Amino acid sequence: MTDTDAVRRRLDELIRDSADDYASVSRLLGRNAAYIQQFIKRGVPKKLDGDDRRILARHFGVRESELGGPPPSVRSVAAGHETEGRDFLLIPYFAGIGASAGAGATLADREDAETALAFRREWIGRLGVSKPDDLSVIRVQGDSMLPTLGDGDPILVDRGDTAERLRDGIYVMRSEETLIVKRVTRSPASHMVRVTSDNPVYPDIGDCDPADIDLIGRVVWVGRQLR
Repeated sequence: MTDTDAVRRRLDELIRDSADDYASVSRLLGRNAAYIQQFIKRGVPKKLDGDDRRILARHFGVRESELGGPPPSVRSVAAGHETEGRDFLLIPYFAGIGASAGAGATLADREDAETALAFRREWIGRLGVSKPDDLSVIRVQGDSMLPTLGDGDPILVDRGDTAERLRDGIYVMRSEETLIVKRVTRSPASHMVRVTSDNPVYPDIGDCDPADIDLIGRVVWVGRQLR
């Protein structure tokens, strides 16, 4: 079976498993009603147009590579240009960005995302995050958040969960040109927030006006290598 045959077979499966039919999918592409049937049954045209392929991939929630497109690159996934499968989301992992749990990592350390971590869509949905596009993974630097977070731990950060939704939890924030990760506790009485380290060896930042804190996002997950 050729690559084109595989694409036609895959598209036929997607249509049969959905509420669509050949004519409705053809209309989705702005084509005549027989277009998709001719492609699947007769191989005309020989391959899908790039724009048609992108529309179909978004419609059925699959990668373009399943419909004859090039295999996804990590950079395109990180930039949000690739449609993941139905079961998983690929979250960009910025290995060069460290959120300090100690002395601090500067924004000058930033690199483009060169890899991605796969998370189940259903699991992400249960986290109550703002939206998947606001999620990214960075790593912890230092030990001031032990035992909760350790040096090198990857953390999933919801960049859509900042000042407007501020509540008790662990947040990544910017201090001058440094990213830090700390625990934030609200005080309803004083309307202040307390910024602390989980490791008692390190001093706390103390009480702050929420308006003075430059929040990057809330930490919603940590991956831990057993030590």
